[in-house]
Amino acid sequence: MNPIRPAAVAGAFYPATAPELSAQVSEMLRAAGAAAAGDAPKAIIAPHAGYIYSGSVAARAYARLAAAAATIKRVVLLGPAHRVAVRGLALPGTAAFETPLGRVPIDVAATARITDLPQVVTSADAHAQEHSLEVHLPFLQSVLGEFALVPLVVGRASPAEVAEVLERLWGDDDTLLVISSDLSHYLAYDQAQAVDRDTARTILNRQPSLNPYQACGAAPVNGLLLAATRKGLKPELIDLRNSGDTAGDRRRVVGYASFGFFPNAEAASDNPGDVLIPIARSAIGGVLGVGFDAREDHAFLHEVGATFVTLTRHGRLRGCIGTLQAHRKLLEDVRANAKAAAFLDPRFEPLTATELRTTRIEVSLLTTPEPIGFTNQDEAIAQLRPGIDGVILEYGSNRGTFLPQVWEQLRDPQSFFVHLKQKAGLGSDFWAEGVRLSRYTVTKWSEPEFPDERT
Repeated sequence: MNPIRPAAVAGAFYPATAPELSAQVSEMLRAAGAAAAGDAPKAIIAPHAGYIYSGSVAARAYARLAAAAATIKRVVLLGPAHRVAVRGLALPGTAAFETPLGRVPIDVAATARITDLPQVVTSADAHAQEHSLEVHLPFLQSVLGEFALVPLVVGRASPAEVAEVLERLWGDDDTLLVISSDLSHYLAYDQAQAVDRDTARTILNRQPSLNPYQACGAAPVNGLLLAATRKGLKPELIDLRNSGDTAGDRRRVVGYASFGFFPNAEAASDNPGDVLIPIARSAIGGVLGVGFDAREDHAFLHEVGATFVTLTRHGRLRGCIGTLQAHRKLLEDVRANAKAAAFLDPRFEPLTATELRTTRIEVSLLTTPEPIGFTNQDEAIAQLRPGIDGVILEYGSNRGTFLPQVWEQLRDPQSFFVHLKQKAGLGSDFWAEGVRLSRYTVTKWSEPEFPDERT
């Protein structure tokens, strides 16, 4: 058995000489410098195509490691099997991996901690020509310098099997987890963008349900998502592009993304949205038989409050229901409004489990409505504050409200007011002395929005 696994794709996926390779990686990291700000992640997901296609996306994840470069001494690197079928996770049975930048030793002590697991095997053949691990090594060598490696090619393995391996190798701040995966393959540019956005949301929601059509590294990614949930890591999208954005034809593209996973789940409680949105998603998922994790032990959830829950899919409204007057605990209000928005909004069919995975959730917390004084319609319209006011219009039994977010579509106060009257079931030209208006403001939190989804 060869004790060294030599470089297999140097000269194809990346430059074959050390000076050229070092210069290219250094330039990609330099270009990604703005992404280096902030804490270093415990784990990353990064793509593994040729550097001309996905190198800049991967570099944005590796740039985030700068703050921990002196601390990281071990890298656990998992990628999908492309050439040799594998059942489970395969170690290489070698002493080191080699690239034009030098040799990276295998962490023998760490590998010994997982060899008793039935899903862990040894296969030199699975590693011999596999590029999904190798292309990451020059980035790691450039950023970290010296480190030891635990390389695993992942074939047919459940999220639980992968998570078990990751948890045994978790370590402390000295251990970095790297998951190698591209996203969709050979779709048209616009279709790939839509599919990859949905995949990104699945990852950000830490749902270990990806399939190989969404991500070629679905198996190791799903395992990381399960382990991240158990360990309290919070994912962050660092970059999302495809080969049509970098160096390829837009008729058939491959999707690429980089993510960081950060050990700040406790700090997330400082942001109410990081608590309220999972509660809303869990409430909807509970009706559909789909489980989502949500923490409900925060003191502020027992305060009385009024919320709206808004659902969108692919940039389009999919449901919006809420409470105008606070009368119950925030926990109860968000749960009830989430389920109502998903299943009881009369404008839409009930949400399905398939749709939920690609539905974006926004939670708005309302201030107490205050009456608006006026003597005529023009004076009422003149008092509206675009982009600030949520407005309630009432006349007899007719009532309608627009959240402040509606100003994004109806920027002119006159148009805003006409549409609000229509929502209240009144004619666009209607006016009467009995019309009542009140306004409120909101604090809103939402799941990630991608630039070309905005309505």
